Amino acid sequence: MFAYAGPNLPHDLFEATGRDAGPLTWNVDRAMPAADRWLESKFAPWTRSVLQDWADGALDHLEAVVFSRADDSAQRLYYYLCELRRAGAIKGPEPLVLDIAKSPRPSSITRDEVALRKLADRLCVGEAALGPAIAAGNAKRRPDLASAAGAKVCLIAGSPLPDERMHRMVEQSGWSAIGRTLAEEWSDLGPAVDEGPEPFAALARQLHARRVDTRGFFDRSGALTEAAAASSAKAAILWLIEEDDTTVWHLPAMRAALEAQGLPVMVATRRDWSCRDGIDAEISAFLAGVAA
Repeated sequence: MFAYAGPNLPHDLFEATGRDAGPLTWNVDRAMPAADRWLESKFAPWTRSVLQDWADGALDHLEAVVFSRADDSAQRLYYYLCELRRAGAIKGPEPLVLDIAKSPRPSSITRDEVALRKLADRLCVGEAALGPAIAAGNAKRRPDLASAAGAKVCLIAGSPLPDERMHRMVEQSGWSAIGRTLAEEWSDLGPAVDEGPEPFAALARQLHARRVDTRGFFDRSGALTEAAAASSAKAAILWLIEEDDTTVWHLPAMRAALEAQGLPVMVATRRDWSCRDGIDAEISAFLAGVAA
């Protein structure tokens, strides 16, 4: 069995293996001495939990873990784990990386296909297995219609959420919350993949076009306003954690785009990923003001 960490991964390829254990999990509400020893403070909080589990032997039942290069924290953790295993400091599963390119040019798609084939060889998947897996994946895909009809909807965007704890904070104020957790980002199947005689090329095109990573070239403000409109949001929270060094550069444009739609926006930056910094009171006050 193998697991994975990061967004923009080839779930159809994973399905074709028959050995997909799903995304890695995390628990940041605990002591993590190994992570404190080996990782710098600006690593995403989930990486610390994963490294602690690796050091503790909690992942020894896995053969490998596939990391996405589409996420800076995932790819950096991959390199650290490789070096720690090489030095004998930890054991555990083999770290693998899907080294895809996101530049908007055809050569990047070709490079992505090469990377997919390399990973498929390691996971023992050929075209004969990938084609049916793509067809099965397309049958599972449905449009994301995350909305709450007739409710006051607050959109939460920015850094991926650790779980639904912030949703519950919003709901305590009588609102409905829309916002994807990190696990949802990682496990998202994405749009349909073209079915045909060249499944690896089709999957490469799908991965290259996706917009769920920190390295892609796309209009993040436009994507955010599309999400706000699709959910019929009446307010928005732009929440970024202390360790976020990518989305924060787009914050002014994202805020301006939401406000241009007439949405009240709460901006919360340099926050604690575990939400133990008083964000619940701030959300309550913000939504009370919007309702008034």
